Amino acid sequence: MNTDVNYLIMKKSEKEWIEKLVEFGCVVCRKYYDANTPPCIHHIREGLGKGQRNSWDNCLSLCYEHHQGNDGFHSGKQTWIEKYGTEYELLEWMKERM
Repeated sequence: MNTDVNYLIMKKSEKEWIEKLVEFGCVVCRKYYDANTPPCIHHIREGLGKGQRNSWDNCLSLCYEHHQGNDGFHSGKQTWIEKYGTEYELLEWMKERM
């Protein structure tokens, strides 16, 4: 069991959602490369102020490379969106397949 403080104070439904995200794997790898890679959890921050975090329902599962790597969201947001779509488009695609 994860002992991260945030994980310990999460609601049961939030924990179940995160577990589904982890099982699903990286949404970009799955959609574009038909691969299932271990994910990190990425909070969608579109439309939020600096330093704010979205709810757990608005998270994507992204592997390290598509999250923070050379081809990652945090390495070039606009290029990433042009290549893979918006965070909310990917979230919708992922939820339709879960």
